[in-house]
Amino acid sequence: MLTRIAILIGVSTISAAALAATLTLAAPSAARRQASSQTATRTKTLGESQPHAPSANEIRDRAKRLIENQHKNDLALDEYERIERHQDFTSGANPQTLEDKLFRVVPDGGGTVKILLKDKGAPTDPADYRRQLQLLEDILQRMTQPNDSRAKAAREKYEKRQRERAEFVDAAGDAYIINWVNQETHGGHICDVFELTPNPDFHPRSMFQSALAHVTAKIWVDHDTDELVRGEAHVLSDISFGGGLLGKLYRGSFVSMEQAEVAPGIWLPTVTEYEFTGRKFLFPFAEHQTIEASHYRRLGSLQEALAIVQNELSSGKTFSEDP
Repeated sequence: MLTRIAILIGVSTISAAALAATLTLAAPSAARRQASSQTATRTKTLGESQPHAPSANEIRDRAKRLIENQHKNDLALDEYERIERHQDFTSGANPQTLEDKLFRVVPDGGGTVKILLKDKGAPTDPADYRRQLQLLEDILQRMTQPNDSRAKAAREKYEKRQRERAEFVDAAGDAYIINWVNQETHGGHICDVFELTPNPDFHPRSMFQSALAHVTAKIWVDHDTDELVRGEAHVLSDISFGGGLLGKLYRGSFVSMEQAEVAPGIWLPTVTEYEFTGRKFLFPFAEHQTIEASHYRRLGSLQEALAIVQNELSSGKTFSEDP
């Protein structure tokens, strides 16, 4: 069914690919609205004189490094736990908070496990937290067994999703026409700003690639490292899923993402915001969510992650948001 799974695959994958891969190459695509005061990072234009636009060769070289960096970061994410705050809001000019939950998010070899830490500011009962941690231990133990059939199936499914995403990122480079706009500072980084519009000569090879024709984007790329600092994507026209039978994502939907260096050479998401409306089957829906990620900590392999969890269980210590 077209629930959040399809939304995240069809919207966030489309948007992430547009944000991460489209520097490979025009009309401006202005930001539709300003992010909330908790998540927004102010930007300013550098100086009065405008820097020179990069040449086509420079853009191609930097595009290659940007895509390589994004693949590297995507792989690294599987070795890092983090704290995520998920907030769901009503739609409209004055959004109201529907949910506000804090999770400890731990990679498990087949995705992630989310351990609830707080719900609307109220801490999770210690006994319930321990039960969640024991469940994580069981999952990690299973996933470290190479001959376990359930673990093998979960790994294969997850690896398939990762391959498809990587292929999508690579393919999306041909889907857009890129215009260099200017240089700005964003979050303390000197960034090249690019605006992206669909390439009419692009020939998609999948349903999700076809959706790129409906999306424009704007990206801020760190000038020195060619890492993605911020990206915004806007849906210009309705996107159909399953020929419109499964549902649609309506024009005006929006997603933004910010990344920061959490370890030397590793840039991972810090803020992601979605606001979209659509239809699943015959039923309309609206989603407005922000995800703030912090307290990244490298766990390493599944065996190393398992050892950390087992040590926490044996010690009986209370979890800290800065482990």
